[in-house]
Amino acid sequence: MTSPTAPEPAYAAVPPPGCPAHAGGLARLYGPEHAADPKATFAALRTQGSVAPVEIAPGVEATLVIGYQSALEVLRSPERFSKNPRRWQALADGSVPADSPVVPMMMHRPNALWSDGEEHARYRSAITDTLAQIDPNELRGHVEECADILIDRIGPDGTADLLSDYSAMLPMLVFNRMFGCPADIGDKLVFGMSRIFDAEADAEKANQVLTEGGIELVALKRREPGADVTSWMMAHPARLTDLEMLHQLALLMGAGTEPEQNLICNALLLLLSDDRFAGDLAGGSMPVDEALDEVLWTDPPLANYAVHYAIQDTEVDGVEVPAGRPVLVSFTAANTDPALSGERRAGNRAHLAWSAGPHTCPAKSAARLIAAVAVEKLLDRLPDVELDCEVEQLEWRQGPFHRALTALPVRFPPIAVTVPAATDETSGDTEWNPKPAPSSSTPQDATSTARGPVSAKAAPRRWWRFLAVWRRGR
Repeated sequence: MTSPTAPEPAYAAVPPPGCPAHAGGLARLYGPEHAADPKATFAALRTQGSVAPVEIAPGVEATLVIGYQSALEVLRSPERFSKNPRRWQALADGSVPADSPVVPMMMHRPNALWSDGEEHARYRSAITDTLAQIDPNELRGHVEECADILIDRIGPDGTADLLSDYSAMLPMLVFNRMFGCPADIGDKLVFGMSRIFDAEADAEKANQVLTEGGIELVALKRREPGADVTSWMMAHPARLTDLEMLHQLALLMGAGTEPEQNLICNALLLLLSDDRFAGDLAGGSMPVDEALDEVLWTDPPLANYAVHYAIQDTEVDGVEVPAGRPVLVSFTAANTDPALSGERRAGNRAHLAWSAGPHTCPAKSAARLIAAVAVEKLLDRLPDVELDCEVEQLEWRQGPFHRALTALPVRFPPIAVTVPAATDETSGDTEWNPKPAPSSSTPQDATSTARGPVSAKAAPRRWWRFLAVWRRGR
């Protein structure tokens, strides 16, 4: 069926010369040019102010908020801006086809992300109360176990792709264990969610696979509840239906895998490529935390999202925002708003990477812990790891929502695993918290690997190499 063409909004201005991508007068948030240099897109848009019209997929228009204060205005004003995608006029009237690649990431689902008011409060309480049952020390221990499994796999080779071999796999293993999810169901959930983010994938098929995996997990846990997040959420006083369970799981899956892998990967890239992190630990600095903060400020794993809809025609910073048109917040652009001084950004976590207002991420503490442990464990086990290409050769995935590498190739002196590898617990059959894990203040056991020969290539001696030697008493 041919969809009618949506009328051009009267307020849409033509981007100035030099804008890296154009589409009928609108800057594109997709395609190879934007993926390679999104900050150039934002710089061009800033000439129009803190709010600008954009195209997020072929034929799909939206309003993008790129100013920090304007972003807070949208995020913290539920009386003016709704999260309910049923208000999306262009989707409702067929101007945006249902098979558009961005629809699965923006369509209505009965979950905490796409609801308002009492409905949102009910869903969010089920999520926050359930996540509160996770012990951070047990989570840390599980992340370390999963990290060791993956590092043992790549350690003897001396080369790896830290995206596909580590950053993408670790959240999946953690998710399967936390949610009591068998590996075959987990594979469906991860496949579906990762393809929804991918602008070049069949988003409709991906959404189908994601739904199928969610249905299977909900049915399994109704039959066989356990000590896991899925079962705890089912037992919550909110009394979620199977359909509601399916969509809360899809939400948690979306937040816990794709953005998490990008946070881990982007932090590793920063640590491996930026000479500011090549020094020692003088002054008691915490470089992993600093790297995570910088990524969350300048290259957050979700670059543009937090979709809202004006309840009535309104204005943001003098720009008309009509009811029924998607309003996205650019976390990257807002965080790097020139109006924010460097001093305001340094040493604080007031960035918008976790969103803000009533829909701020309820799992940000767990997400940050997982990323920090993942990075620390890899640098501890592979202290001489280096990029295996020039930074300029790295490629970024296309799409309007995420900031994600296609690969992160590295090399390192091979390590020999001297004890049997840890059990590869990808089946979800084991208990989520089978044993207490040490706290972050407890000294860790020495890693049971043999150090390989020092690389023949001279390179800056990174701070984590000193740390690894100190920890092992060498």
